Amino acid sequence: MSEPKIDNSAQLSTRHFIIALVVVLAGVVVGFFLIKPHEGPRPSNRPSALGHDLPALTRAPDTNEMVWISSGTFWMGSAGGNPDEQPVHQITLDGFWMDKTEVTNEQFDTFVRATGHVTVAERKPDPKDFPGVPLENLVAGSVVFAPPAGEVPLDNHYAWWQYLPGANWRHPEGPASTIQGREKHPVVHVCWDDAVAYAKWAGKRLPTEAEWEYASRGGLDRQPYVWGKDQVPDGQWQANIWQGKFPNENTLADHFRTTAPVAQFSPNGYGLYDVAGNVWEWCADWYRPDSYKNGPAKNPPGPADSFDPNEPGLAKRVMRGGSYLCSDLYCTGYRPSARMKSSPDTGLSHTGFRCAWTGPRPQ
Repeated sequence: MSEPKIDNSAQLSTRHFIIALVVVLAGVVVGFFLIKPHEGPRPSNRPSALGHDLPALTRAPDTNEMVWISSGTFWMGSAGGNPDEQPVHQITLDGFWMDKTEVTNEQFDTFVRATGHVTVAERKPDPKDFPGVPLENLVAGSVVFAPPAGEVPLDNHYAWWQYLPGANWRHPEGPASTIQGREKHPVVHVCWDDAVAYAKWAGKRLPTEAEWEYASRGGLDRQPYVWGKDQVPDGQWQANIWQGKFPNENTLADHFRTTAPVAQFSPNGYGLYDVAGNVWEWCADWYRPDSYKNGPAKNPPGPADSFDPNEPGLAKRVMRGGSYLCSDLYCTGYRPSARMKSSPDTGLSHTGFRCAWTGPRPQ
């Protein structure tokens, strides 16, 4: 196998950061979006960013669809991975609960019906964030994977991403698409803010980056994949990822072109599904490339702020687990140590989440 071409820059760092992405509305080229980077990290407990303050449940959440992850110590990171996965170091965590699967469309729909929450992708962009852009060009939408007709260089992710008006969690590929029949698929086009709103309503929270990696490994310490050392054991794909020449040829060896219903592949050693592939999953932490070099060795809360040397003016949160677009020729994000990041107001067609909760395990 050839050496993987690992891209450690955000595949699309923010819905504001769409320079060179053509916005198509009713088949007509509307123009290019300008950007206004985030002015530094924002507090995580900002109800105004969510449209309204959502009360957390006063009782403990239902843990029937959650898995108890016992306390323990593990080796976090990978000596053979990207620089921001190093150095490998030991982390100790108290026990916690983790959702067995990614949050699905039907679960997110229950939340929306109960609260009236409107996702960021469904809101018209604020003109203050796009100075100089005509108001008629500021339309609600999200970033959708759009495979090119032929091979393209892999150093320019704008070649396969498109800002599409009308794309959101209800319409994953644009206004003509629907989630009917995809109730068990993971919800996508949800930004970090939307995920936090859901978790707060459910009485849960997003997992820390350390919790996510510990849980995803399922007890297999220092292994390159959540199922062990072989990428395709016995010739069987273990996750919904990309096979073929990315980004224009997908052989569908795993039988899925985009998202798959949750729990289509075997769980890891802790009983968690889809911790590799399917959709990237938001974590609670701010992103810094040096996160592994700082902080306590027990229950690390993550860095206090964000910094990405590739986009120093843009605050980002961590995503983990890879997606259906991850290929051994491009991203290899389905490795448990692999890290990705994006601005917290960004929704993408390959990004979702699952929740965690800190509470006692029933005796």
